[in-house]
Amino acid sequence: MFANWLRENKIAAGILTVLRLYLGYSWFTAGFNKITGGFDAAGFLKGAIANPVKGPDGNMVYSWYVSFLENFALPNIDVFNFIVPWGETLIGLGLLLGCLTTTAMFFGLVMNFSFFLAGTVSHNPTDIFLGFIILAAGYNAGRYGLDRWVVPFFRKTVLKETNTAKQHA
Repeated sequence: MFANWLRENKIAAGILTVLRLYLGYSWFTAGFNKITGGFDAAGFLKGAIANPVKGPDGNMVYSWYVSFLENFALPNIDVFNFIVPWGETLIGLGLLLGCLTTTAMFFGLVMNFSFFLAGTVSHNPTDIFLGFIILAAGYNAGRYGLDRWVVPFFRKTVLKETNTAKQHA
């Protein structure tokens, strides 16, 4: 029942718009400040590797993630120095404009969980909670945004191309 209300109700769409704008502003400013202020993730990654998340028994909780950071992310730091600030900025822009909202929120959650797995708590739990609400709402989260026009356009275009491909097969 709550899921239907979240996905279909216009009042829910208004509440979701406020949540979306809040998260969008947070993502956009974080990314834009990294782009304009210079950004280097090397220090953060080295810190996450040196001080991994540990459980009550003192053992690493996410050893697989630490291995990923050490063996993939750090050697490819230039890629991450580009992806993180631009990803944050584009996620924020998508949420602010309500354009491809669910896609932007999905990638926002991927980044939130990446930060969380690296041991950064900060506002990540709140962002993850709000992000899942927006993701669960689907189209309704972008109803009062560009998704009102973009989503129907994509549906029409994709369905048309799919039907054309099936007819030629």
